[in-house]
Amino acid sequence: MLRSSTRVLFPVMLHCFTTSVTSLKPRLLYPTARRKVQNTPDASVCPLVFDMRLCGKLRKGWRCFSSNQGGAMNVFDRNMKRKQKEWASSLLDSGKYDYLRDEVASRVADRVYDVSRTFPLALDVGSGKSHIAEHLSKEVVERLFLTDVSDSSLRNRRECEIPTHCVVADEEFLPFKENTFDLVLSSLSLHWINDLPGALRQIHHVLKPDGVFIGAMVGGETLYELRCSLQLAELEREGGFAPHISPYTAVTDLGNLMGQARFNMLTVDIDEVQVHYPGMLEVMSDLQGMGESNCAWNRKSLLQRDTILAAAAIYKEMYGSEDGSVPATFQILYMIGWKPHDSQAKPAKRGSANVSFADLSQIDKLQTDHQKTNDKS
Repeated sequence: MLRSSTRVLFPVMLHCFTTSVTSLKPRLLYPTARRKVQNTPDASVCPLVFDMRLCGKLRKGWRCFSSNQGGAMNVFDRNMKRKQKEWASSLLDSGKYDYLRDEVASRVADRVYDVSRTFPLALDVGSGKSHIAEHLSKEVVERLFLTDVSDSSLRNRRECEIPTHCVVADEEFLPFKENTFDLVLSSLSLHWINDLPGALRQIHHVLKPDGVFIGAMVGGETLYELRCSLQLAELEREGGFAPHISPYTAVTDLGNLMGQARFNMLTVDIDEVQVHYPGMLEVMSDLQGMGESNCAWNRKSLLQRDTILAAAAIYKEMYGSEDGSVPATFQILYMIGWKPHDSQAKPAKRGSANVSFADLSQIDKLQTDHQKTNDKS
């Protein structure tokens, strides 16, 4: 794995932007592996979990978390996404498509370790095969709940040292009580949510005061090479183009969404992970194996053969490397937000400063004068 990283800090309140580029060669780094199928624990073993048969009755109440009074936008076919994930997790060689999820999950786990505390109870929203848990230890997270819309993904979850409980639930409707979890995690799942503001409010709802949410999702510049190639090919061959890449959240909006969900002490990071493939067809094949195929309602159901071949040629011509491979860029947005608590640091009152920014050039003199004042007192 080749990794080059450049960190740039912008003086923007509540935001810290990080840019890094990582190159992965998935077919060399991650051999095919078949995961052991494990039984999913019955949700009745934990009193914190609602009976999922009541979800139909509860959804009306969950609308209070929606981003607007008229209800959430309906961009994605959630039933289609569940089928895609079920199909992908049932593949005998599904492990070879986990390279991106493993990489992002490890970076999410790194952010958990940056918080110097132990979390008695944590929740992984859209956990899939439990990619984050295998990077955590029970000294950091004592108990972990895994939720995913795909039952097959939970049954094929990876082994870890943390005691886990599995709940089949839609990420848009979390079936947990208020103030339940000390930590909520999410990795590469929230970009398929129809109502992202409402989902963030639900996460805030289930967190205990002073609890933290650490998540990662795909950003707006993801797969721009594939998007441009398909659009140019369709314009040439069919005289117009349809959306083939799902719409993603822009980093400029993420901080505002977190703030609207009443999180504080926000941090937003950007990573760019670049994966090299033999060609465009391999990119599309791996996306399907990841369960990341397009599920937008306005997706085009059929792509003509001539258009695919033209797009593959355009992809290689515009973005191809000297070794014959083509890159696929994944922009990953990381977010950290805390549920408010009285013990947390708070900004000073407006007008309480006793030093002007105009005096920064004389900082050494100000420190000396301040020290002399303290000595006299």
